[in-house]
Amino acid sequence: MQTSKECVEYIRPVRDVLDIINGKWKLPILIALSFGNKRFKDLERDVDGITPRMLSKELRDLEINELVVRTVYDSVPVIVEYSLSEYGKSLDSVIVALREWGKEHRKKRFANQKK
Repeated sequence: MQTSKECVEYIRPVRDVLDIINGKWKLPILIALSFGNKRFKDLERDVDGITPRMLSKELRDLEINELVVRTVYDSVPVIVEYSLSEYGKSLDSVIVALREWGKEHRKKRFANQKK
């Protein structure tokens, strides 16, 4: 039988992850970047419904947590591109697992609604 301390030690890292990728937009941004580097407007188009202000805020948070890299190219006009960091790519298996669970959940949920 697990003790309360073991339970807390199990929960803590999961909460850490949720603190980093929480909210409506962070995972969709990470998923969009998993398809390749993108400029701000590309991300705004791919992440349907996000406002420019929210996208800017979420990208900053993802940069602070070292999941996303912002690259500024010295050109005219200046080009800014976002990409997943190697650390951000380490979330791939987590995102795939969430997607697979979500697909099964949708099947179950919608199958139950038809009855």
